[in-house]
Amino acid sequence: MAKAILQGTSLGITIVGGVAFAADQPPLNGADTAWMMVSSALVMLMLPGLALFYGGMVQRKNVLSSLMHSFGPLAVVGLQWIAIGYSLSFGGGNWFIGDFTQLFLAGTGVESQTGSIPTYIFVMFQGMFAIITPALISGAIAERMKFSTYLVFVLLWSFLVYDPITHWIWGGGWLAKLGVMDFAGGMVVHLSAGVSSLAIAFLIGKRHGYPSEMFVPHNLTMTLLGVGLLWFGWFGFNAGSALAANANAALAFTTTMVAACAAAFAWMMMEWWLLKRPSALGLASGIVAGLGSVTPASGFITPGWALLLGLVAGVACYYGVRIKYKLGYDDSLDVVGVHGVGGVWGTLATGLFASVGGQGLFYGHAAQVGIQIVGIVSVGVYCIVLTYIIAYVLDKTMGLRVTEEEEWAGLDKELHGEVGYNNI
Repeated sequence: MAKAILQGTSLGITIVGGVAFAADQPPLNGADTAWMMVSSALVMLMLPGLALFYGGMVQRKNVLSSLMHSFGPLAVVGLQWIAIGYSLSFGGGNWFIGDFTQLFLAGTGVESQTGSIPTYIFVMFQGMFAIITPALISGAIAERMKFSTYLVFVLLWSFLVYDPITHWIWGGGWLAKLGVMDFAGGMVVHLSAGVSSLAIAFLIGKRHGYPSEMFVPHNLTMTLLGVGLLWFGWFGFNAGSALAANANAALAFTTTMVAACAAAFAWMMMEWWLLKRPSALGLASGIVAGLGSVTPASGFITPGWALLLGLVAGVACYYGVRIKYKLGYDDSLDVVGVHGVGGVWGTLATGLFASVGGQGLFYGHAAQVGIQIVGIVSVGVYCIVLTYIIAYVLDKTMGLRVTEEEEWAGLDKELHGEVGYNNI
């Protein structure tokens, strides 16, 4: 993805989404601008896709609550990003965090450019990533968290977790200088959301009745529609991270498709082998596992490696989902197993298979694996510690959970005064 404005290398070039540009700014490109406007809209479409994907998996009494968890960050983080988030992520700053020079996009005008596109489009594209990342976390706390506390959590998490990590990797921070490779968000989005979900799931506790009571999805048709929209939007998520309508975008588009198909196939085969029948939910989960896993590698690897990456992702995330039964936490919608495990595997696989815009282990640069591991560990530890602290403080001040009575009655009616299905 956009590696902030962007980091120079010892060769005097700048790397943007895995593509090298000369130090002189290229002219504004109409095709690139149009593609990035479309890509930004595609990533935004992933929010309603995520809402449907998650919404179909909860109980019917909590469907609106789950949808609100995906749409709420559009309002909260959308404003935070313009006010200060973009500046903290992509401002000059230091090794850890950006600065305050671009508050409310100060200094950015219609003539401003980032690469070959207007800076306003770069800001919007990056903003969509900032919005969807905390929305992913909502799957871990579905059906039991106060909506008011959730909104405050999303705001604080964006300030204290997402913005610094974005700066580390894409904004010229310390991991960018180290040479970590993350094309479209394996660490920034998926690993950070997955590890943060683990921290808050442990703190908020299990749903009442879990795991003895069966919490079955109330509408898998909705979930499959949601995963279709996510898959569609993911082409903007990954291919758009080239920041241009070029061959690198075409590569990322192709590897995204291949890895998603491979992971869906692998997950389906795992269920057929172990459970004797493939499930619709499993197929949907496999698709998301493949999409999340290929995200950091999408512009760096060739389609053959994407096929292998996806097959491994389907198996790894299948077992990753089952970790919660061993460790005893309640990750309602499997954010840890899909996005966390997928983010780790995809980031590591980038260090193994990269051959475009950088080299991994199999192409003569063994050190890249170590660099990727440093990124995984540092982002993982930072996210789990900071998320736990944020959630702990909110639990002691506002309270994380709804009451037991509200949980049994359903959050739609109790928190929002509405129900998803008036005829039932």
